[in-house]
This record gives sequence, C-alpha cells and structure tokens, in this order.
Amino acid sequence: MAQQVPLATRVKQIIEVDGLRFRDLDGDGALTPFEDWRLGPAERAADLVSRMSPEEKIGLMVISSRPMGISQHNPEFTSHDGVLDEQYLPIKLDPHTSAGIPFEGTTQMIESLHMRHFILREEPTGSRIATWINTMNEVAEGTRWGIPVVVAANSKNEAGGFKMGGTPQDQPFAQWPGTLGLAATGSIELIESFAEHSRAEWVASGLRKGYMYMADVFTDPRWFRGQGTFGEDPEFVATAMSAIVRGFQGEAGPSADGVALTTKHFPGGGARENGTDPHYAEGSLNIYPTPGSLEQYHLPPFQAAIDAGTSSIMPYYAIPSDEKSSTPQGRLTEFEQVGFAFNREVLDLLRTMGHRGYINSDSGVLSKMAWGVEELTTAQRVGRAVMAGTDMFADTNDIASVREAFVSGHFTSERLDEAAQLLLEELFALGLFENPYADPEEADRVVASAEATAAAAEAHRRSVVLAKNHDATLPLRPDSLAGKTVYVELMEQGITVKTLDALRGRLEQAHPEVEFTTDFRRADVAIVLMKPFVGAYFEFVGIADLAIDDHSHVDIAKVHQIRESVDTMVIGLNAMYPWLLDVIEPLADGLLIGFESDDATMVDAVLGGYAPSGRLPITFPIDAGAIAVDEDGRCSSPNDVPGYAKERHMDGRPYVYVDVDGNRYELGHGLTYDVA
Repeated sequence: MAQQVPLATRVKQIIEVDGLRFRDLDGDGALTPFEDWRLGPAERAADLVSRMSPEEKIGLMVISSRPMGISQHNPEFTSHDGVLDEQYLPIKLDPHTSAGIPFEGTTQMIESLHMRHFILREEPTGSRIATWINTMNEVAEGTRWGIPVVVAANSKNEAGGFKMGGTPQDQPFAQWPGTLGLAATGSIELIESFAEHSRAEWVASGLRKGYMYMADVFTDPRWFRGQGTFGEDPEFVATAMSAIVRGFQGEAGPSADGVALTTKHFPGGGARENGTDPHYAEGSLNIYPTPGSLEQYHLPPFQAAIDAGTSSIMPYYAIPSDEKSSTPQGRLTEFEQVGFAFNREVLDLLRTMGHRGYINSDSGVLSKMAWGVEELTTAQRVGRAVMAGTDMFADTNDIASVREAFVSGHFTSERLDEAAQLLLEELFALGLFENPYADPEEADRVVASAEATAAAAEAHRRSVVLAKNHDATLPLRPDSLAGKTVYVELMEQGITVKTLDALRGRLEQAHPEVEFTTDFRRADVAIVLMKPFVGAYFEFVGIADLAIDDHSHVDIAKVHQIRESVDTMVIGLNAMYPWLLDVIEPLADGLLIGFESDDATMVDAVLGGYAPSGRLPITFPIDAGAIAVDEDGRCSSPNDVPGYAKERHMDGRPYVYVDVDGNRYELGHGLTYDVA
C-alpha cells in the first residue's frame, strides 16, 4: 500500500480513497487522475492538460515579476490584509517590456489570466515571502482546477548577486561569496554545502523555483555577466553545475523538498563579441571564430546540467553569427540568424542533448531583445519562438500576444499542449499539488540561520586567493606589527563614509591587538581594498575597458599617495572581471584577490587569521594589447576561448599576466603561507 504524503488545503476539501487522503482540487467529490499523488508527474499532467481550456494552458506560458503587497504604498490597492498587490496599471514601465501592456492585480492575474508563474524581486524576511506565496496559492486553490502558484527568484545567496532594487528593510538569505568566489575555492564539496544550505532557506520560504545557475563558461574577460559564472574551466563548471542542480533539486530531478532550477544561458553566453552583452543591440551576436569552440568549451556544462536533471533551460538573447564564426561548430552545421529563443536548430540541439524539461526564454525576447526577428509582430514572435521549441516567456504578463499567436495559427494546438504538459510536470514533481504552503515561522528560523551563516563565512575564507607575496610580506602577525599603525582604505563605486567607518569598526573589534589609524600619513602599513566596476546592465557603454583607474571607481592617485607614505602596502582586489593589473600590482607587497569575498575576511588573511587557499577561477590578461580590438572589430585574443587556452590561438603572443615575482595569473594560480 502506498504511504500517505502530507497534504495541506485552505479552500478545497480532502477526500479519502482506499484509506488514503487526496485533495479534491476539481471539487467533484471523486478522485480524478491528476489529483492522485500515486501517479507520476507526466501521467498526472497529461490528464490535467486534457481537461484544461486553451486559455488556461496559455496562462501557464508566461512568468511575470509580481510586486508584493508590502511594496504597495496605497493600502487601497492591496488585498488579504495588505499581502497582495492589486493595483492595475494601464502600462507597466519595465526595462524588459514594451509600452502598452497593462499590468493587472495579483488576483486578476491568477483567476482571470490563469497565470501560475511569478518572479520575486524583493528581499524581505522569509516569513513575509512565505505569507505572500501562501496567499497567492490560497487564491489559486479556489480556481477551477486548483493549479498551484510557483514563485521563482534569481540567485539570492551570493554576495553581490544581481538584484533589481533594494530597500533598508531587506533581509537577505545567508550571503556566500559570489559564484566566481565559490569556484575559487576549487571545492565541489563546498559547492554542495552551498546548495544544501541555500535549498533549505528557499524551501522554508516557499520559493520553489530558481532562475539559476549560469552554466556559461567565462571566455571573454569583458563580459558584464561573467561574474555570475563558475569561471573559465569547462570541466570544473560542468562538475559544479551537476552538484548545484542535484543539490537544489534532488538526486532524481525536482522533488517535493527541492527547488527546481532553470539553467542559463544556452548554448553559452560567454562567446561574446568583445564582451558586449545582448541586452543591447551592439552585443546581439554570439561569435565562434575558433573551430570547435562551441562543443569543446561551451556545451559541456549544459550537458552536465541536463544529465543531472535540470528542470528547465534558458536560451540567451543572442544570434549565433554565421559571418563571424568558423562553421560548422560540431553538431551545428550552420547558424540560423535569429536569437536562440527563436532558433529551431539550436533548440533542437538542446533536445538532442537529452533535455526533457521545458525551455524558458530570457526576459524581453518578445520586445526589446527580439534579435533577428525585429520585423515580426509580437504575436508572430511568440509563434516563431514556440514552434522553435520555447515553452515559456520570461518576465512578461503579455497573455494577449500569446493568445493572439495561438488564435492566428502562429503555433499549433500540439505545441500548446506540449508546453502545458512540461510546465505542469514541474509543479507535480515539486509536490505543490499536495502542499503548496510554507510555515512562515519556520522560514524565519531557517533563513540566515547561524549554521548557514557560519558555513558561508567559511566559504568566504576559502574564496580568497593570495596572488602575490613579495619577500614573504604576509602574514602581518602581531609581532611584525608591534609599534606600527595600520591604515585601511576601501575604494568602490558609491562608497560612503558610513560604510568605511563600519568596516573599520568591524576590524578594530576583531583585531584589538592592532593599532589602526584613519590617516594614511600616520601609518606604517596600508591595506587598500578595491572593487573596480564599470558597465551597465541595460545600456551599451562601449567595449569595456579593464584598466583599474578613476573610470572604474578606483582613485589611483590616492593609491600612489598611500604607497609613498607607508613602508608596506597590501592590496585586496575584489574582482568582478579579470582586470588589467599592471597599474596596481607593482605597487603592492602583497596582493589578494577575492570574488565578492567579504572585505573584513580579506583583511583577516592579511593579518594571519587564516592561510589563504583559493585558486584563480579565471585568467588575467597581460595588458590592453591582449584584448585589443582592431578596426574590423576582431579581438587580438579569441572571444570564444577561455583565458587559459587563449595563447594557443595567438601566434606566439602572450596573454597571461606575470607579476614582478614571476607569478603567472592564470587559471589555478594561488599561493599560501603558514599561519602556525
């Protein structure tokens, strides 16, 4: 006899059959196949699809960012004691969507538009997230089939991860180093721990869908989103993706205590044309100038994610350039000149690789980033994408265009049913048809718990790379600092006196044995922390310059002043990109590199609190010439090849940065010292 699974209901009744309990979601008093948790997700989804109207199926095919009630300042525009935002906007102003699309209230989206997929952008407490999702599911439970709501979010557990907006009331989940920082640990065991702890926070809060992680291999050093990858080593990225997918979802795919993942950005966003991103027209091409690069470098991590059972995969915006690529590229004999979400050849390849789940477009492919199909109407774009294999459209509530595409015959009933089937299978696999509700009190107990925070702190320590240690300057132990004063500087975009004072306060409390000063002219030792940054997410600002100077929010003149004033200077570089190091490295007696690694933790490494063990997950270029772009737009190093392999394709020219001590800053480099 089957073992009873836990059930929770707020609207519909519970029925008993064969001594077992089931939710009567269609309200007919009998056990319908889709209500029978003894059946598999595919069988249950097929039964439900056969009962649904086209309108109900179409509602499944979009996922929209949906503000919470706590973000609505007018209580009259909320429901359920302020939990749900119900404001109707004739036009939603959003970077991803076209003007003219109305934005309905939450209840209308669920009941009238039949939407079941939403994206969380806020960063509230775990209990508030759980209460919000519970309330949406209560509304959904009252509809004809009781199909539950699932809420997705971008990765929430890495410091510096991509977030849209933010308020002083934010309560983030446990903050680990950035994804590159996780890669810098070199430890799959640590990545498994990251997934385990993060999964617990997500599930406790009711978040059961993650738009993560990036299986892209970081091959062009200027790519704005390279910071969100696991680095440039395809083998390591593949192993990390397998661990991440299994850790969040479960060993056999999405599960009742797991988080379903959408792996990004097929077939690999790293093959950028000189770092430009396809969020804007100037970056609309993926280029593969190197024979075989797609198969050798970019596809292996996606194959690993597929083999691990990733629930869905997100194609990128870009067009694979036939003109600027060496073709054929493995199994792709030629490149259809449309963006990946519209590209049947590329999406057929994804299915050939064994992907069984659904295909989820990136945000804005129907509007601002419809590369290669700009001349089509929105409905025609929908049809082109669906017939190519796309099942869901991200960050839009444009049900009207999907409906128009279907009614006009731009995509078939067979494809509509197939998309609905795949989307419902995920909801069944996650157990949401049995229990879509989370315990708000449990969420607050689990989110950012002491155990998760301690594990994250250990990861920060292991993410720090000691790149240079001239004349064994480090560690600066108390005996070597006796009678000396230490100055700490922080240089980054938007830095405030309050932020710097808070950091210095943390350091003084953690290291009472050290005499700190706030005046570098009185210091003997300087620790300069810097986080260079340049770029814009939705705006082309030109081909990125990786020089560290004022344009990247580092006051180089002051760095020189500090160097001239002190006997010893250590630089802690928070690297979002593989920056050009030729200006700062010669000034430093010691150079540590972190990847969204905690500032105070980097200082602890300087002062001998632990022995750094991180290894570079990316290769740093030797100079501007190594990434220079000629008048024809060709880069002196191949855009589609990872840094460690670029010199094989550069006719003897160097690519890897070498410091004054002869250290090569390539994939895997990292020093250490004895703290005993």
